[in-house]
Amino acid sequence: MNFKSYLLRFFSFTIFAMMISCDKDFNEIGTNIVGGDNDHYLFDRYENASIKAYNQKIGAVAMNNLPINPLGIYKNPVFGTTTAGFVSQLEMASGSIGRKFNNTDSTLYQDLPIIDSVILNVPYYSKVIGTVTSEGISTYQLDSIYGEAGSKMRLSVYESNYFLRDLDPTAQFTEQQVFYNDMQEIENQKIPFVLNNLSVFDDKNLDGHENAQFYFDKREHKTTVKNSENVDVPTRSVPSLRLHLDKATFYNKIINAPTSQLASNTIFKNYFRGLYFKVEDLGNSNSMAMLNFANANAKVTVYYTEDLKVTIGSTTTFEKKNKTFDLNFAGNRVSLQSNSNENMDYLSAANATQEASKLYLKGGEGSIAIIDLFGPDADNNGIADEVEQIKANGWLINEANLTFYIDKTAITGQAIEPNRLMLYDLNNNRVLLDYLTDQSLNSRNPKQNKFIHGGILLDEDDVFVKQIKDETTGLITNRGTKYKIRLTNHIKNLINKDSTNVRLGLVVTESINTIGFSKLKTPIGNIKKVPQMSALSPVGTILYGTNIPVGDPNYANRLKLEIYYTKPD
Repeated sequence: MNFKSYLLRFFSFTIFAMMISCDKDFNEIGTNIVGGDNDHYLFDRYENASIKAYNQKIGAVAMNNLPINPLGIYKNPVFGTTTAGFVSQLEMASGSIGRKFNNTDSTLYQDLPIIDSVILNVPYYSKVIGTVTSEGISTYQLDSIYGEAGSKMRLSVYESNYFLRDLDPTAQFTEQQVFYNDMQEIENQKIPFVLNNLSVFDDKNLDGHENAQFYFDKREHKTTVKNSENVDVPTRSVPSLRLHLDKATFYNKIINAPTSQLASNTIFKNYFRGLYFKVEDLGNSNSMAMLNFANANAKVTVYYTEDLKVTIGSTTTFEKKNKTFDLNFAGNRVSLQSNSNENMDYLSAANATQEASKLYLKGGEGSIAIIDLFGPDADNNGIADEVEQIKANGWLINEANLTFYIDKTAITGQAIEPNRLMLYDLNNNRVLLDYLTDQSLNSRNPKQNKFIHGGILLDEDDVFVKQIKDETTGLITNRGTKYKIRLTNHIKNLINKDSTNVRLGLVVTESINTIGFSKLKTPIGNIKKVPQMSALSPVGTILYGTNIPVGDPNYANRLKLEIYYTKPD
């Protein structure tokens, strides 16, 4: 190919990339934006690059202060059951209580305030899909729910008695304290009284107890709140985790609190150490939601009344004033996860050390894949022999992709496939250059940003897959076939700039947009961290690996690196 032809193709691809980054819901319309073999007809292809892949089981992971937190129970027939709880400190929204409740000024108020109710509210990820205009009722679809949104579980909220300190004393208080997902101390030190055990009978709590058969309800909330003038104000709000908490507990902790304990949030967080959310299986529980406890509308609201003293001349009366006091889920937050009933085939494969024929990827305290490219360095000069040969050939690298095919015989129709995988530099715990240089956006679905770099679930024709669950059978009817990840710039740097040929890690990810890393409680050799958004994901998949011999029926599905290049003139 001459230089003119190459430029023409380069600019054509650039214009194409700009066009597909506009505001379209690719996930729904299935636009082909990744590029198939027809896009490479001007290039030569090299698909025999040396590549080996391995499984690696990981243990407990640091899960404090994550951007989102899973809550619930998710059962995967391939990997087992993941149970996710949560513990968080609370902070006074105002920074301090202001006028201390237990020191009421008798010249202004009569007696102490009275708590009407205590409401915990955490909005779900949701979107409006319809509105009944005559009544103003909106219908919603919940997002980021794994399993069955209507599946019921026991949800108990306790007062935590474990102090989530900010700094690590073993590091001379110079580093942030790390909390891992396997913290049994939270369970052992909880105050053993369920806060959400009130008798609340309505269409959402038919048994009268919000904790007994909890589920993620997609209906909006219709409530009535009294304003400061004691007038009922009807309100509607988005679907959320909304619980009534025990009034007596908050009366003692807030209204009757010693003045000194409400002076600042630093003091308050040690005085009232937060809330612990515990989920338990009712036998067929299978639902897990991703929740944003940092949301401005995620809070505990104490609704209370005070009698304001009003004196006109010689006449004194008292007016009831309705007020609220908010506690935010600020400070330290920790996701708690545990695995049970893990499949023995999965455990055996994930703990094996040899080159793998199948790759088991599982989020949370799960497993990752390790990938080595380009084989040995026989002459010990720091550059793989295969890379040296490519350099000697003078190839101009146009594109490079890793393609991972799903083992459809191992993933059943009930298991949700990860919508995205993430490839990263395992040696240095950082994203690849291709991630950093990809500015492509999908404004309707930010989880599909950086779609040129890829890792999104695809069908055989490289079209994005939107998984659809049949409401009758519970089976996924629109399943993916593969994942493709572009690492062109990474390969170019190896060939042209003598970059280090690092090991690559592959994980499932809840979102490609967060690139932080979480520590492993027990490092595995040089593996000390995993991507943060993999740590909180409950899902998994099985991919074909590299140890598949020629002649095997699945040889064509093996993991391979494809390099498209231009030969020198």
